Amino acid sequence: MALTIAPSILSANFARLGEDVSLVENAGIDMLHIDIMDGHFVPNISIGPAVVGSLRKVSSLEFDVHLMIEHPEKYVEDFVKAGADSITIHAEATKHLHRVIQLIKSLGVNVGVALNPATPLEMLTYVLQELDVVLLMTVNPGFGGQKFIQEVLPKIVALSAILKEVNPLCRIEVDGGINIETARLVSKAGAEILVAGAAVFASPDPQQAICDILEAAKEEQRTNKNKRFRGIKQ
Repeated sequence: MALTIAPSILSANFARLGEDVSLVENAGIDMLHIDIMDGHFVPNISIGPAVVGSLRKVSSLEFDVHLMIEHPEKYVEDFVKAGADSITIHAEATKHLHRVIQLIKSLGVNVGVALNPATPLEMLTYVLQELDVVLLMTVNPGFGGQKFIQEVLPKIVALSAILKEVNPLCRIEVDGGINIETARLVSKAGAEILVAGAAVFASPDPQQAICDILEAAKEEQRTNKNKRFRGIKQ
């Protein structure tokens, strides 16, 4: 599947949010990552459905809504009505993961489940076939601009191997500390959707930053592909 860079508005300028979204949209991206925080599941508060709805009026991008909130089942319908195209919930945030996944699917949008860095993949064993996306956090959630946790890389590799067997259409998304260098690492490990916040919006040229991150990831992907081909005996 094609690599995707999804800028995270958590690092955007909220005083000119619409302008920042238009800026990255003009860079040719397909997806916008929208972090929703409640101050309980994570120690920060961001935005709600009203802001998502306002952005929907000015953008045709795919809205990748990441719910870092407790009891997500209470709010998924509000975010779908506001314009979400994909809803990702945290496995750690609900006691009834399968039930919430089915609720999201019934609303006609893509469904993803996120795991914090310390949460094992085994937590998703019984729901992997139901998912469009698995989001692996490469920082502890709650704040933008954090340092990438390299210890998550083996988890990406392991998940990639598992999905090839049980759900090859499910994509791996990574969120946290993504820049040119870490984009290469996660692409090599098997990630396909790279959420980039500070590396894009804190850059003097966000559009060029998106291009640079995407090219770095693609270059690593091409290198790995060529290595595999060279390893095939004729």
